[in-house]
Amino acid sequence: MSVLVVLPTYQEAANIGAVLHRLRSACPSAHVLVVDDASPDGTADLAAAVGHELGAIDILRRPGKSGLGSAYREGFAWGLARGFDAMVEMDADLSHDPASIPELLRPLGGSVELVIGSRYIPGGSIPQWKAHRRVLSRAGNVYADALLGMAVTDLTSGFRAYSASVLRRIDLAAIRADGYGFQIEMAYRAAQAGAELAEVPICFTDRVEGRSKMSLRTIVEALALVTWWGLLRVTARGAGRTLQSPRIESPARIDRVAPVVSPVATDGTFPVSPSDHPGAEREPPAPASPANRSTGG
Repeated sequence: MSVLVVLPTYQEAANIGAVLHRLRSACPSAHVLVVDDASPDGTADLAAAVGHELGAIDILRRPGKSGLGSAYREGFAWGLARGFDAMVEMDADLSHDPASIPELLRPLGGSVELVIGSRYIPGGSIPQWKAHRRVLSRAGNVYADALLGMAVTDLTSGFRAYSASVLRRIDLAAIRADGYGFQIEMAYRAAQAGAELAEVPICFTDRVEGRSKMSLRTIVEALALVTWWGLLRVTARGAGRTLQSPRIESPARIDRVAPVVSPVATDGTFPVSPSDHPGAEREPPAPASPANRSTGG
């Protein structure tokens, strides 16, 4: 299985070298795409230097700060155009441990097309968070799960692995959310596109270097979007449309993995376009120009 790790960056000069070296140690065969939003601190140049040292690292240089969701959409499209089988998303600030990537990838295959690293299933943890942050995060995930009926404990987690097959069935250009909202929308669209979801435990640690990019706007956006999607879901049910509640399965072949969530039936919340169906042809993005791309080795 060929794996692409998509690593969005903005002002991560203090962390980029360490995360790339740890990624290479944890997943020697994985390719890495750093999607940098014109970081003034030279993050992209530092990543390019590490790429020349380690190999299999590309840099996608964007002209300005365009947001996390946009970075992942471009990164996924880049990977699909180059034929990768699976794509991992993670933060570049070392809050996600690269050593956990093999566990994240292990359940992928067959009907399991999205694996989410969860802080809230047995074995998951957030050791450095104070009580009020735990309560707010947990409450937000419970709220999202209640409205969307996903039966997933950590919909806002940004440490996850997708099969290329499900990304091809999602209209990435139609994804509008950013930050937490992007993670929730991608999981919901994946389920509507027929994917089964699984969760594996992760340890989430706060960044040591640099400043957090999270803002109140990002949190408000996620809550507003979840509320809107939930209302549409309830409206569809009231109108008599057939809705399938997620059912929980525990396949024996996936040990130490949380129950798999079966697909959510399409209910009008996210209409499936022709390009979402398997086998539909999509125009791949143009390859990065030599000036914007750096491949090590």
